[in-house]
Amino acid sequence: MPLLNVISLLLEYPDEALWQHREELLAATGQTQPGLLPFVQDYLAAPVLDKQAEWCALFERGRATSLLLFEHVHAESRERGQAMVDLLNQYEAAGLALNCRELPDYLPLYLEYLSRQDAAAARQGLQDVAPILALLGGRLKERGSAFSALFDALLDVAQSPLRSDTLAAQVAGEARDDTPAAMDAVWEEEQVKFIGGQGCDAPAPHPRRGSQNVLPQYLDLSAGGAN
Repeated sequence: MPLLNVISLLLEYPDEALWQHREELLAATGQTQPGLLPFVQDYLAAPVLDKQAEWCALFERGRATSLLLFEHVHAESRERGQAMVDLLNQYEAAGLALNCRELPDYLPLYLEYLSRQDAAAARQGLQDVAPILALLGGRLKERGSAFSALFDALLDVAQSPLRSDTLAAQVAGEARDDTPAAMDAVWEEEQVKFIGGQGCDAPAPHPRRGSQNVLPQYLDLSAGGAN
């Protein structure tokens, strides 16, 4: 079980099967990345329901820590669609089949793809997304989440100088997008888009309550230390 597979499993929504293969996962971690052992031990010592709740709070509430890689670069621009197609073609060439519910830029899936490449190609694949990994790790560390260790481990494999504290100044200045006010603002915006797409006269947009606290969660690749 190579390191990229281990981290991919740990970033997925927690499944009881992971706890059933606890010893195998611990052994694989000790062999490939001993520094991650404390994280994995603590992770598996907690009830699966607790970890499922934590995962949802971290990765599905707001966009700042989304595991969809292109969310942090392309957002909803046209470039995202083409980037998705290009990545999907790479997966197909590697024999990795996706089901209809999987998006190709989902980080655990990307790691599974890289685990099928040789060491040099896998390293390059991680280097390509190193600024995103550093940003995600930094945001998680700012929130006090131990998951930041997984992103530092990936950056280590990439042999990148970036780490989860590289963009500390940028991250510290960001407003949270997972607060009730921020989530309410996003919900209101999506409602307006939905209504506006029905061919009817759309009502005037509601004031975005809390929108002044919602930072666009797109990565500025020109930020200091992101190159």
